[in-house]
Amino acid sequence: MSEKENNKEIENIETQISESLNKQETVEKKIIEDIKNEPLTEKENTDSSKTTVSQPEEDKHSETLKENPNIDYSQLTELELISELKSIIHSKPVQQIKDTVEKIKNEFNLKFQEGLEKNKEEFLSEGGNIIDFYYTTPEKKEFDSFYYHYKDKRSTYYKNLQKDQKANLIKREEIIEELKSLFNAKENTSTIYKRFRDIQERWFETGSIPRDKYNTVWNNYHHHVENFYDILHLDREFRDRNFKQNLEHKLRLIGRAEELTKEENNSKAFRELQMLHKMWKEEIGPVAKEFSDDIWEKFSAATKIIHDKRNEYLKEQEKAAEKNVDLKIELINNIASLTENAKNKGHQTWQNTIKKVQELRDQFFEAGKVPKSKNKEIWNSFKEATRNFNKEKNAFYKAQKKEQFDNLAKKKELIKVAQDNKDGDDFETLTPLMKKIQADWKKIGHVPRKDSDKIWKEFKAICNHYFDRLHSQKDEVNKEELANFEAKKTFLESLKSLTLEGDHSKDIATITSKIKEWKGLGRVPYTKKNIEQDFNKTLDTLFEKLDVDKKQIELIKFENKLNSFVSEEDDRKLKNEEFFISKKVGEIKNEIRQLENNLLFFKHVKDNNPMVKDVHKNISKQKENLNTWIEKLKKVRGIRKG
Repeated sequence: MSEKENNKEIENIETQISESLNKQETVEKKIIEDIKNEPLTEKENTDSSKTTVSQPEEDKHSETLKENPNIDYSQLTELELISELKSIIHSKPVQQIKDTVEKIKNEFNLKFQEGLEKNKEEFLSEGGNIIDFYYTTPEKKEFDSFYYHYKDKRSTYYKNLQKDQKANLIKREEIIEELKSLFNAKENTSTIYKRFRDIQERWFETGSIPRDKYNTVWNNYHHHVENFYDILHLDREFRDRNFKQNLEHKLRLIGRAEELTKEENNSKAFRELQMLHKMWKEEIGPVAKEFSDDIWEKFSAATKIIHDKRNEYLKEQEKAAEKNVDLKIELINNIASLTENAKNKGHQTWQNTIKKVQELRDQFFEAGKVPKSKNKEIWNSFKEATRNFNKEKNAFYKAQKKEQFDNLAKKKELIKVAQDNKDGDDFETLTPLMKKIQADWKKIGHVPRKDSDKIWKEFKAICNHYFDRLHSQKDEVNKEELANFEAKKTFLESLKSLTLEGDHSKDIATITSKIKEWKGLGRVPYTKKNIEQDFNKTLDTLFEKLDVDKKQIELIKFENKLNSFVSEEDDRKLKNEEFFISKKVGEIKNEIRQLENNLLFFKHVKDNNPMVKDVHKNISKQKENLNTWIEKLKKVRGIRKG
């Protein structure tokens, strides 16, 4: 080859390299700019002790997705959780939704478990065998269907990914072998360099490979790239220029890495650093050996600062997470305490407790993360506390529900009794019964809300029907009693002007006849009952004019008194009168017995002794008095029995 041809070939290679580097610089600027402007979607890597550099396309398979901070899955219903699961499965890459799907699943299972426990308690309380218990819901079946679809879709994705990565590994190994073959190529330098550029492009275009093979394969490729540059027969000036351009690109990466050391968002800085490392290793060629170690140390120094800042940030996050452990344990204990305090209490206490427990649940979910090592333990304790709360709450309302149904049965029985008697005419008997039914109704507790208004209206209508009839009947009676009162007033005026004839027998017969006539005039209103006292006073005046046996007069007056009780239909007064007379008879008998015992002390004393005579006289008086009271007792008992 002539010198002219050789120079021409070198110029062609220089042009190719220049174009390649310019293209590489443009791509490099765009990638960095895209990273700066890209929303942060990376999840913190808890293993901060290692510097990791992703292989190309690795982000496509990342198991991370920024969650919507406005969604509190604990506040969603089962149907809303199903809708959320369905939406995220159909709208997001399956490899990026694992954490979100699991959160939705855990919350759905928690709600489903509450329903399962409630139904299991009811099943067992009704005598069921736990072996026979089975519970599911249409919502559970629908959720499981979507979840199984997600699992199948995810499994298919990773099977295909694994298959593709194995195929890519074979391609990259073939590319390395092809690169090695350039060392023995017989073509001219320009042709060899074109083949080298083609190999580079195919290397960049080849997708990801298994993670455990990445470093080995990359180191192998990079080793042979450096060897290619070593054996490429270019003049020293061109090689220096090529290395210089690579150095400039790597210095720009170092500059950007040093800028990232001042970035406040540690996650964003770490993510961009990952991309800078990929560009350093994958897209920019070697530099002169005298600069190689120096620039790597600078790049590593900036990398270390970013990693140290991130590690410090993660330590602070870990401290905050430890504090969250104490806070969440306190919240769990408060839920348990509220549950214990609400036992054996009433509806209002449980309503207040439900509200407070919901507030504690909200605080638990708002408290932030806990260390991964304690997350399962804390979560299980929280689920146990809330499950126990729901168990006690459901047991209370189940018992209350049973009590309410028992109360409903009792009230329906009262309605039946009231219904059977609402049209009865024996008001004297039925009125106390209806009042007792009303009193019993008030003593019975609550009934199910859906029945409360209905049975109250039914009961109220029956009672109103009866008491309206009672009041109507009383209005008629009151008219009659007022007429009786007017008649008794007229009769009393005529009685006051009655003139006795002086014949004891005829006068007593006349007075007795007047008493019977008075009795026949009937009852008067309760507010006018004092007319009976006026009548008795008038009788006393008439009896005083008679010179007759006092016992006879007293018995006539007593009989009139009893008749007034009868006319008032007041059995209580008759009963009290019988009790009083019985007691009086007993007292007189005791008095006579005591006087007769006293005479024994005077058995040797003559009967004409003044003291003895006085005792005998007293005994005779008491016996006469006793006979009067016995007559009264016979009369009152006769009336009560009759």
